Amino acid sequence: MAVPKKKTSKTKRNQRRAVWKRRAALEAEKALSLGKSVLTGRSTGFVYPIDEDDDEE
Repeated sequence: MAVPKKKTSKTKRNQRRAVWKRRAALEAEKALSLGKSVLTGRSTGFVYPIDEDDDEE
């Protein structure tokens, strides 16, 4: 069974977690921004289907 040769320091562990959390926060911010732009109808880089049946009724 494979085991690590040296113990990872707390600094390295905390740094890795901070990078992961920062990346997650940026992705969440992008998703929220995209959702807002879709709701306002000003999005240009996002394609989503529009039901044509609802317009005809």
